[in-house]
Amino acid sequence: MSAEPSSAAVVAGAPTGGNRTFLAVLVNTAAANVTTSFLWFALTFWVYLETRSVLATGIVGGAYMLLLAVFAMVFGSIVDRHRKHRVMVFSGLVTLTAFLVAGALWLAFPESALLDLGGPWFWVFSAVILAGAVVENMRNIALSTTVTLLVPVERHANANGLVGTVQGLAFVVTSVFSGLSVGFLGMGGTLAIAIGLTLAALVHLLTIRIAEEKPAAGAEPGPIVDLRGAWRAVRAAPGLIALIIFSTFNNLIGGVYMALMDPYGLDLYRWEIDGRVYNAEVWGVVLAITATGFIVGGGLVAKFGLGRNPIRTMLWVVIGMGVLGAIFTLREWGWLFAVGIWIYMALIPVVESAEQTVIQKVVPFATQGRVFGFAAAAESAAAPVTSFLIAPIAAFAIIPYMDGDTGKATWGWLLGEGHSRGIALVFVFAGLFMVIAASLAFLTRSYRTLSLQYRTAEVNAEVVETGVPDAEGATSSVPPRPGPDGDVAPSGPPPKVQRTVETTVGHTARADGHGDARIAPAAPDRGRD
Repeated sequence: MSAEPSSAAVVAGAPTGGNRTFLAVLVNTAAANVTTSFLWFALTFWVYLETRSVLATGIVGGAYMLLLAVFAMVFGSIVDRHRKHRVMVFSGLVTLTAFLVAGALWLAFPESALLDLGGPWFWVFSAVILAGAVVENMRNIALSTTVTLLVPVERHANANGLVGTVQGLAFVVTSVFSGLSVGFLGMGGTLAIAIGLTLAALVHLLTIRIAEEKPAAGAEPGPIVDLRGAWRAVRAAPGLIALIIFSTFNNLIGGVYMALMDPYGLDLYRWEIDGRVYNAEVWGVVLAITATGFIVGGGLVAKFGLGRNPIRTMLWVVIGMGVLGAIFTLREWGWLFAVGIWIYMALIPVVESAEQTVIQKVVPFATQGRVFGFAAAAESAAAPVTSFLIAPIAAFAIIPYMDGDTGKATWGWLLGEGHSRGIALVFVFAGLFMVIAASLAFLTRSYRTLSLQYRTAEVNAEVVETGVPDAEGATSSVPPRPGPDGDVAPSGPPPKVQRTVETTVGHTARADGHGDARIAPAAPDRGRD
C-alpha cells in the first residue's frame, strides 16, 4: 500500500518541482516584461510631452503592434522548435542588445535631434526600442506553453489567472515609475535603468532549469515561419479559428484605446504647481492605481477559474468591457475615467486567460507555439490598423469637429463640455461596436462547436504526467503503448481510467477518461482503486 501511492505520485500532476519551476519562470518573465513596458511607456510619454503630437504617439503605438504581428509567427515557430528555456534566454539577449544600442544613440546625438519628427534619428531611436520590446514577446509565447508543460490541465485556467495577476502587478510598477522617471530623470536616466534591469533578469533566467524533452519539430529542417503547420493546427480544433477571428475583431477596437487613451489621460490629469506642469507624473500614478484591477481580476481567475465554459465567460466579459468603454468618458471627470479604467483592467485578465486556457486544452503541446504565434499575429495586426487610422482621423477631423459649434450642439447632450470631447466620441462608438460583436458571437455555430470541443478534448491530458528527467535535465516521453496485435497504438488518452492529480490548493482533480474534470476534496490515501 505504501509503494503504490508513491508510484502514483510520480505520474500524477506536474513533473517534480513543476509548480515551483513555473512560478520561477513566471516571476522572471514578469520582471523582463516590467522592464520593456517601463521603457515603452516612458517612450510614449516622452514623445507626447515633448512633441504634443497625437499622430506621433499613434504611429509609435501602432508600429509596436504591427511589428509584433509581423514577427509573432516567427516567434511561435521558434518556440515549437527549441526548448523553452533557450528561447527565453535568446529573447533576453536580443532585448538587452537593442536597449544598449538605444543608449548609444542617446549618447551620440542631442535630444533635439532625437525629437525631430522630420529627421531620421527620432524614428531610428524609437524603432530600436520597439525592436527590443517586440522580441521580448517571444518569452510570453514560451510562457503560455510552459503552462501546458508544467501545470496539470485542471489548473490551467488558474495558472493563466496567476499570469494575469503578476502582469497586473508589473503594470502597476511600470505605470508609476515610467511617469516619474520621465518627469524627474528624463529619457537618458530611464534608458540606463531599463538596461540594468534587463541584464539582471537575464542573469536570473540563467539560474532556472526547465525539464523538457527536445521538441520533435526541431529535429528536422523546417521553415522559419511555419504558417502551413500553424494553420493545420488551428483547423484541427473545430471552432478555434472563430475564437481567433473574434479576438482579432476585439483588438480592432482595442487599437482605438491604444492610440487615444494616453493623450486623453495626459490632458485630463494635468496639474500645475508653482508654474510647473505635472501630467506625465500624475497620469503615471493614475495608471498605477487603476492597474490594481489587473491584480484583482487575475487573482479572481487564479482562485476560482473561468467556469465550465471559458468561451461563454469571455463573451460576457467583453460585453461588459464594451459598456465601460462607452461610458467612462461621457463626462470629463477624473474619477469617472479612473473607475472605468480600473474595472476595464480587472476584466482584461479574464479575456486573455480564457483564450489561453482554450488553446492549451484543445491544441497539442507540440504545435502550441505556432498556434499562439498565429493568434498573436492575427490579433496584433488588428490593433495597428485602427491605431494608424484613428490617430490622424481623430487629430484632423473628429477633435476639430467636436471643438466646433456643430459638434458641441450635436453631441453636447451626451458628452457634455470639455477639452477632449472628440476622443470621448470615438470611445463611445468603439464600445458600442464591442457590445454588438460579442452579443452576436453567442448566436454562432462556432461558439457551440468550440464549447463542445473544450469540454471533450484530452489532447494534452498526459503532457505533465509522462516525462522522466534525463541526465541533462530534459525529459523523455514514455514510449507509445503497443496495441492488442503488437502494433503501436496511436497517441492519445489511455482507456477509461481514473487518474488522481495533486493540485496546488490541497484538492485532487479526478478525470474520468472523457475529459470532464471535476475538483473534489482530497480523499485519504487508499492506493489504487
